[in-house]
Amino acid sequence: MNYDLSQFSGRAKSKTPTFAALKKLLAFMSEERRKLYFALSAILINAAINLVGPFIIGHAIDKFVQTKQYKGVLIYSGMLLVLYVIGLLASYLQTKLMGGVGQRLLFKLRNGLFSKLLELPVAFFNQNKAGDLISRVNNDTDKLNQFFSQSLMQFISSIFMMAGAGIFLLSINLKLGAAALGPALLLWIFTRLISPWVKQKNAMNLKSTGSMSAEIQESLNNFKVIVAFNRRDYFRAKFQEANDRNYSAGIGAGFANTIFIPVYGLCSNAAQLIVLVFGIFLVGSGQFTIGLLISFIAYVNNFYNPLRQLAALWANFQLALAGWDRISQILSLESDMGIAVDTKNVAPSSLLEFRNVHFSYPGGKEVLQEINFNLEKSKTYAFVGPTGGGKTTTASLIARLYDPTSGVILVNGRDLRTFSAEERSREIGFILQEPFLFSGSVKDNILYGNEYYKDHSNLQLEEAIRDANLDGLLSRFETGLESKVTVSGDGISLGQKQLIAFMRAVLRKPQLLILDEATANIDTITEKLLEGILQNLPGETTLVIIAHRLNTIENADEIFFVNSGQVIRAGSLDDAVNMLLHGERKS
Repeated sequence: MNYDLSQFSGRAKSKTPTFAALKKLLAFMSEERRKLYFALSAILINAAINLVGPFIIGHAIDKFVQTKQYKGVLIYSGMLLVLYVIGLLASYLQTKLMGGVGQRLLFKLRNGLFSKLLELPVAFFNQNKAGDLISRVNNDTDKLNQFFSQSLMQFISSIFMMAGAGIFLLSINLKLGAAALGPALLLWIFTRLISPWVKQKNAMNLKSTGSMSAEIQESLNNFKVIVAFNRRDYFRAKFQEANDRNYSAGIGAGFANTIFIPVYGLCSNAAQLIVLVFGIFLVGSGQFTIGLLISFIAYVNNFYNPLRQLAALWANFQLALAGWDRISQILSLESDMGIAVDTKNVAPSSLLEFRNVHFSYPGGKEVLQEINFNLEKSKTYAFVGPTGGGKTTTASLIARLYDPTSGVILVNGRDLRTFSAEERSREIGFILQEPFLFSGSVKDNILYGNEYYKDHSNLQLEEAIRDANLDGLLSRFETGLESKVTVSGDGISLGQKQLIAFMRAVLRKPQLLILDEATANIDTITEKLLEGILQNLPGETTLVIIAHRLNTIENADEIFFVNSGQVIRAGSLDDAVNMLLHGERKS
């Protein structure tokens, strides 16, 4: 399955309908509907008060100001004061409610994204840069939070104000109202035409931000190599290239986001000029009163001022939708490595069996072809071959980091795809060439994912380590289980990292333990120590060693040669040496 989000983005940015995107987003916010309804009610109250105000003012001018009845003016002023205080309280309520909604949405989105990422297979992370994924979790979700907490209610309030003002304009005088709303029709056509382009520019800007984040992360992760080879110039050039792309995309998005404001302002001024000229004509001909004209001008402002606000908010809306597109791309993904239903009971002939297995990476050529072999319990197997021959791919299939393109892998006669993640990690241990450690202590890293020992005290865990013949490894750490480990493990040596990985894997007591070049980068003394541990593994443990160095496979019960998509029994150690040297394929 192809999980490349860059290809997703290319399809989505021009074809995702706004209404469909909104519908999916509102469905995601179903738990917030009650608070949204309260906030919406507060908006309606505030809008209604602001719409009634100009009518009251116009009526007061015609009835009390022109006739100099100042008592009526004071009564109407008091009414307006009460209404505006109610409007202030309603505005405060909706602001408070939507601030909470925005933060909870941010929390839920980030949790949902992270949970989804945890469900996706290794292939997804091979096809997408970590920096871009981080940008989606941090930056894109924050765009949505800002829109919901700051812009959404203002957006809805502006729409209500416009609708109410339009109704009042047409009700007071149909001809003058139609003339006042004429420029709005031109704005509607302009907005419909230009909005897809604005959304596209914002999507490109978010994508370039993600790409720049990915470039920075990749360079910083490899900064030691950059310094060692004195290639800061390369780092600087790569960053400059990504920054230039981000700058160009930002300029384009900035221009797109501000293009509405001057156009909306022009139409607003045109509408006021039309009302003023036409209104004075109607007053002069006795068809209109001064109070109604003042009310009418106020309603024109109440129509076009929210429209100006919408011009600014519309850009935020398009930016939020572009962010939601990128978020929903991940949320809509489903892993193609689910738990299969075991419908066959196969008598186990061996611990592990490959049956007619083929494998290819997404978009690549076939790496393994028609692979068939068995691994027996309690034996040691070595897989050797040239770089790129398929050794690590074979090990990854055994650990179910990937599924075969076709064929089946059986563990104790059971399809590996029917194992739950917990069962699989319990039965199969995997030690990599460069193990990943977490920030914390040696104990935290040893117990990672090990439910059996999670409640053990230090003394109990040390006893379990002695029982597993691992106490020699623990003694290499100055403060034992409480030795500190930094985020990247830089506070300890590479050999010590590997010792932690060994203890972590062996304590799980897996039936099958895979070592993928696990001793390639450690010193001879540590390697001898680890060899002693491997020789004292429980008798039922099957060991699979992926190696380049021949001294690591001397004691293997059987050797397989992996090259050019084939896994072949090598026979003796001498045969394996010849295959490595000459690339021969023997059955």
